Parts: sequence; C-alpha cells; structure tokens
Amino acid sequence: MNALQEIANMMNETEKKAFIYYLSKKNKRKDTGNIELFNSLKTDDIKITKNIIKDKKSTDAYHALRKRLYDNMIDFMANRSFENDTSQENAALRLIVVSRLFFEHKLTKTAFKCLAKAEEIALSIEHFSLLNEIYLTQIQFAHFNLSEPIEKIIQKFKSNKKKLEYEEQLNLGYAVLRRELAAIYHEGRIVDFQALIKSTIETNGISLKQGLTFKSLYQILFIANEYASINNNYALIQPFVLKSYRFISRKNDLTDRHLYYHIYILYFIANFYFRNGQFTESLGYLDLMFTELQKQSGKYYQRFCLRYFLLLAFNENYLGRSHKAIEIAEKALSSNKKADPNDSNDIRLMLIVFYIQQNTGRIAVKEMTKLNHTDNWYEKKMGMDWTIKKCLVEILLHAQQENTELALSRIKSFKRRYKKYLLTVDEERVVQYLLFAEQYVMKPEIIQTQKFQEEIEDFIILAQNGPKDIFIMSFLSWLVAKVRRKTIYETTLNLLATYFPSTHSS
Repeated sequence: MNALQEIANMMNETEKKAFIYYLSKKNKRKDTGNIELFNSLKTDDIKITKNIIKDKKSTDAYHALRKRLYDNMIDFMANRSFENDTSQENAALRLIVVSRLFFEHKLTKTAFKCLAKAEEIALSIEHFSLLNEIYLTQIQFAHFNLSEPIEKIIQKFKSNKKKLEYEEQLNLGYAVLRRELAAIYHEGRIVDFQALIKSTIETNGISLKQGLTFKSLYQILFIANEYASINNNYALIQPFVLKSYRFISRKNDLTDRHLYYHIYILYFIANFYFRNGQFTESLGYLDLMFTELQKQSGKYYQRFCLRYFLLLAFNENYLGRSHKAIEIAEKALSSNKKADPNDSNDIRLMLIVFYIQQNTGRIAVKEMTKLNHTDNWYEKKMGMDWTIKKCLVEILLHAQQENTELALSRIKSFKRRYKKYLLTVDEERVVQYLLFAEQYVMKPEIIQTQKFQEEIEDFIILAQNGPKDIFIMSFLSWLVAKVRRKTIYETTLNLLATYFPSTHSS
C-alpha cells in the first residue's frame, strides 16, 4: 500500500468530503486532476489512474501530480488535527502562543493571565516541557510584573527543570531499549537482555526512586515487564507493581487525564498477577481496565481490547472455566478483525493451546493453519520468544494428532534453527523438553516405561525449582499428562495448584 492510499484510509467520509472541498478551493484551474486522483484512491480504480496518466501525457507529470496531492493531504490532515484537538495539552499550548502575541502588543496583564491559565492546565496534566516554556516566558517578561517576585518564578523553573530532565532521561532510555529490542527481533540476534536493560538504565542515568508520572510509570513498567519476561520470573518486578498500585491510588483524580497510560498500567499490573498465578487479583485489575476502556467514548477501546480479552480468557481458563475462556477468545477474534495483527496472533495461539488442553485437535489444526507465515517472519513481527512458543505448540499439536512425520519434521527444523540460541541464553530445559517430546513421538510406548516416567518426574521437579512461569508449566503439563494418563487440562490445573499454592480452581 502506497503513502497516498494509507493517508486516504485514515480519513472518514466527512474528512474525505472536506478534503475534496479543500482541494477545490485551492485549485486555480479545472484540469488540475488532483480531485480525480484522490477519488481513484477510494475506489482503487486502475482505469481512472491510466486516464489521468494519459491526460497528463507523461509519467513524470503524473508523479508530480501525486507529489502535490500528497503534500496537500499532509497539510490538510495537519490543519484538521490542530483544529479538532481539544486536549488540555493543546489548550495550554494555544495559551502560551497567544500570551506571546499579547506581550508583543503590550497587553501584559492579559498575557500573564493566559500564562497563569496555561500553568494551571500544564500542572494538572504533569506536562513538564510545557511548564518549562511557561516559566521561561514568565521569566523573560518578569520586568512587566514587578508585583510577582522573580525568585519565586525561578524556583518553580528549577524545580520543574529537574522533573523535565528526569523525564528526558527516561524517554531516552525507553526509546533506546525499545529500538534495541525491535532490532533484536528483526535481526534474530542473541543478546544478554539483563545486561542490556541494566546498561540502558545506567547509561541514561535513570533512577527508579524519583517521582513518578503516569507516563514515566508506564515506561518503567514496560522495561520491568520485558525484564521479567526475559527471566520467566514475574516475581522479580513485584516492587514496581506495588509502587504502581500506590501511585494510582494517590493520583485517582488524574487518571482520566492520562487515560492511555492509565489503561496500559492497569494492563501491566493485571498481567503481573496472572503470570504469578494470582488469577482473582488479575481479574480485579482487568475489571478496572475495562471500565477505563469505556471512557472518552471508547477512545482507546480498539487499541487495547484484544489485550484485555487475552488476559481475561487466560485467567478464566486457569481458574477452571475453560468453556468460558474459549468463548471469550473465539468472540474476540471474530468481532475485532481490524485490530492489531500482533494482538490477534497472541489470541489465536492462546486459543490453539486451549483446544489442545481440551483434546479438540481438529479445531486446533484449523486455527494453526491461519498462522501461516514463516518462522523468520514471526521472529521479526512477534519476537523470538513468541515464535519459539508457537513452534513448540505446533509440535505438540502434531504429536497429539499422531502426525508423526510432520511432528518429527518440525522438531528437526526447530533444533536446527533454535537449539544454539536456546543454549546461548541458558534455556537448556527447552532443549531437554524437546528431547522428551521427540522420544515420545518416535516411540509412543516409551511413555509406559518406568525409566522414562522417572526422567519426566525428575524434570518436572527441577523445573518447579526454577523461576515460576505459568506458560512453562502449561508446556510441562502436556508431558506429565502422558505419563500420568490424565487429561491435559486436568493435569494443568493440578500442576498449577502445587506450583502456585494460592491458585484455586472453581
């Protein structure tokens, strides 16, 4: 899809009509062709495009027309965004701009009133860069307001400057880390994630003890969440989660003004409790998250809904309500087809796991065919960890369906592609797990031998002594179910009950 088409797809019907009117007002000649070209984007009509090229007599002229249309679309969208932006940030910015205009025309009293109003708004939304501009402007024109001590303004400026510098440091660290993670996923590189996060924090002078805003808390939780995911140990980030809860409790009056970050923080906390087997606590935060998703006319619903349904279904499944979990996941996929593909992939993989646990392999196979990209593609889009889990699920699915050749083929390609990586990042247990699965696929009767059963039980005990992770236990449950001749779902719930003592099925 080209840039023109992408921008056109952003516009609703009202905006498209307004843009055509905008072009007609700008056009000085009737044969400009830009409106005709824009209309062709709506229909994707190749014939119209060819006629435009013919009318313009050369490909160069056509591309020049496209360039002018592109520039006009950018200008239109920029102006419309500014006109329609009723956010408090934009309101404060407008007041700063108009105050400077008033200063130029010697309307000093009105100018200072505008700055005072802008300061009030910026403080309410904790916008330190706007406050920096406000205080600098107040200091610049302080000679017009002798009743206000300049020392007081300077003190506010310095105090805000420290907060701004901390926010900038965190922004830099957050941006560097996200870019590095994206590059790692894209290139499939092997790195020491713990060292990367530590280095990012130290290099950018990030202190996790300083004052928090909704944005900085979101960024810290993102970094902490990545760290916990890398280590498969969410207990490591408990201090951040508790700090988050205390922060939200104190700032309840500001949550609507920072809705995007508030929703994300609630998601991170809900995910933390889920990954630690505290399903009831997780559901409590998901309820709060759902309430926030309804606010401001559901402004962020599409952005977050699949993540909400993902965690909701996971919690319901591991609380023993598997049918409800499957219903939630199926409905989420069918009702939100335009949502982020990455979120859709997450739900689809989860649903396949649920089907495997319920021994409905045929339906699971049907869903697995929809994850039809190459491993390399998924590594770049979803990350190495996700792709490895997807491959393991696929192997278990083929094994369960007794597709021996397919299972062995996937095991062979898995070892060729990921064994070295797993050993490098100290995940020998995944390699060992795959070895057990391979032995079972090649010789199913081995499951009945005492030696194999003892090896599996020893492996489970060893795994339980490591970092607690619900997904690891879900994979282990498949093997344990074979050894103990129980259903996979029953085994999963029983294993989690011993793994997470606070977990209760219902």
